[in-house]
Amino acid sequence: MPDAASADILALNSGSSSLKFGLYKRGSSDEELLLQGSAQGIGRDSGTIEIRTASGEQLVAQAHVLESQQHALAKLADVLSQQMRIAPGCVGHRIVHGGPHLREHQPITPAVMATLEAATYFAPLHIPQELALVKQAQASFPEALHVACFDTAFHRTLPEVAAHLPLPRRYFEQGVIRYGFHGLSYESLVHRLGNELPRRAVFAHLGNGCSLAAVMDGKSIDTSMGLTPTGGVPMSTRTGDIDPGVLLWVMRAEKLGIEGLDDLVNRQSGLAGLSGGETDMRALLARAANKDNAAELAVAALCTAVRKYIGAYTTLLGGIDLLVFTGGIGEHSQEVRERICQGLEFIGVGGDSKKVKVMVSDEEGQIARHCRALMARSVASTGS
Repeated sequence: MPDAASADILALNSGSSSLKFGLYKRGSSDEELLLQGSAQGIGRDSGTIEIRTASGEQLVAQAHVLESQQHALAKLADVLSQQMRIAPGCVGHRIVHGGPHLREHQPITPAVMATLEAATYFAPLHIPQELALVKQAQASFPEALHVACFDTAFHRTLPEVAAHLPLPRRYFEQGVIRYGFHGLSYESLVHRLGNELPRRAVFAHLGNGCSLAAVMDGKSIDTSMGLTPTGGVPMSTRTGDIDPGVLLWVMRAEKLGIEGLDDLVNRQSGLAGLSGGETDMRALLARAANKDNAAELAVAALCTAVRKYIGAYTTLLGGIDLLVFTGGIGEHSQEVRERICQGLEFIGVGGDSKKVKVMVSDEEGQIARHCRALMARSVASTGS
């Protein structure tokens, strides 16, 4: 087991079309960033990769590269070994879904890997590439402790009325429940707000994937995503919530099989389906400003759905003390935030309300915190 106090920790944040990462050392009061970077637009010729030190020095910067997560990790491993002469003592991996049997952050063992492989169908867009990345990272950093940090862990506090789906109980007993996602993002907000976190908060993580969470006393009591990351509000390519009868109609009318249905709800729908293929919010807003009705519909559908959830969660919480926007769209699109809040003045979050905050999600830092704490607990429990 690496020494919890001195180990450098590499956090790998695998998304459906990106890989973000950060290297941390233990600071006086929190994790201290040494290096960070990302590969964006994975699988597209418009992809980019950037690696820079905490002070801003660029070590790698390339545009128009058809990157994969594996290529990006290989470049990162080369930078760490050849330029920085650093071997991380621990590598933390963001894992979107661990299924019903993996709900706590923990070291990655062969048994954990086998359980993750069995849970692939819970998040088919994410788990296969996350597993591939774990295997590559284990080969690149063989001496490091590898830790799985689950996006579902934050939502373990959901009451049964929120977690239990309206299906026969046998499905609940098989793990067909509301899990919730973006948990590491939400945990990072709770950590950063600290004592300033009020009793009743709604967090809105809006990016390529979008979700909201109702947070009471720092704990999740409801969230928009369900069994998989496909539910909730419309996203870049995912439907969000939809009448299940629609899916039955599509399957019957188009003779669509399971794989075709999976592709439809996860890769062809949401903003892409409504707009005719566009998923970038900046492009959609520009088109909407030029009277493109399809783009306007896509933007309006997302903003309306988010507004509905904020209203519903305000009712659930018995009021709202704080609304936090985070994620790529939530952090960077003032127009989207304004559209969402328009009409919410009656609950105190419209206009320039002091109840509204924009915060940068720090999933990588949160992964590092979990890794450090897990190493410390392991040492304490073994007495070594």
